[in-house]
Amino acid sequence: MLRFLLRRSLGAVAILLVISAVTFFLFYAIPRNPALLACGKGVCTEEQLAVVEHNLGIDKAIPVQYWEYMVGIFAGRDFPAGHCPAPCLGFSFRDNRPVLDTILDRLPTTVSLTVGGAVVFLVLGLGFGMLAAARRGTLLDKTVSSTSLVLSSMQIYFLGPLALAVLVYNMGVLPQPSDTAAFTEEPWEWFKGLLLPWLVLATIFTANYSRMSRATLIEQLQEDHVRTARAKGMSRPTVFFRYAWRGSLIPVVTIFGIDLGSLFGGAMITEVTFSLHGLGRLAVDSVTQSNLPMLMGVMLFAALMIVLFNIIIDACYALIDPRVRLA
Repeated sequence: MLRFLLRRSLGAVAILLVISAVTFFLFYAIPRNPALLACGKGVCTEEQLAVVEHNLGIDKAIPVQYWEYMVGIFAGRDFPAGHCPAPCLGFSFRDNRPVLDTILDRLPTTVSLTVGGAVVFLVLGLGFGMLAAARRGTLLDKTVSSTSLVLSSMQIYFLGPLALAVLVYNMGVLPQPSDTAAFTEEPWEWFKGLLLPWLVLATIFTANYSRMSRATLIEQLQEDHVRTARAKGMSRPTVFFRYAWRGSLIPVVTIFGIDLGSLFGGAMITEVTFSLHGLGRLAVDSVTQSNLPMLMGVMLFAALMIVLFNIIIDACYALIDPRVRLA
């Protein structure tokens, strides 16, 4: 298991290096001068433009810029506006503070949104999938399958405003979404503020996981080892949960690892829809403000999180199926 995790970790480091290089060169090798974008629409004089170029470090060759950026991650970096301690993901001259500080301020909202949404759609999706598979061919199965098909075609930017208008403004059954309360200080207010975003974010994923878990569970129920367990006289719940349900989790765990990137993208749209101040909203604001150091930092941080989550998913996958460790 340790060798398996070590191999995955080394692969993750290589992936992060490639992502950092590609992202950096894409951002800083664009035809238009990033300093002009940072200055705004032609409001900088020649002297101000030179200062912005020096602050951004784009008055040097691009490979030198990349090298200094990577060194700054491990050793910190000095900017004209101040020192950026390690791990330094750049310095935002719009906020006049290190990029990582702003990211860490926004991180709790995104973590609360994605983790809460994931818990909701895993519980509901796997639960509905199990019920539909256990009652295959019944009215319950058909209802779950048809509802999942309809909900999977929904989009967050449509479902979010609709849910907001109906459940908050017209019916008043849910409170206005908010990310101002901290979980450690006001857990109930935190829960109420994020309940609607969780439900909207989880709706589409619940539909997909319900359909997938139903299909894989029905397939597992037809396997030889499950029929053998039945023939030995084991109870139906024992056969269902010990032999069929565990086997059906392998593809679910695999897809969940792949979906983490989509979940982050969905969180980005959800944050904008409900005016939550997370990393997704920060990325959108960085694009509109042409804040390239912040956008670069958010992209790298998001890539790091996705890679780490995938390593965790791989470890879970290896625990469920030991043959994976030999791959």
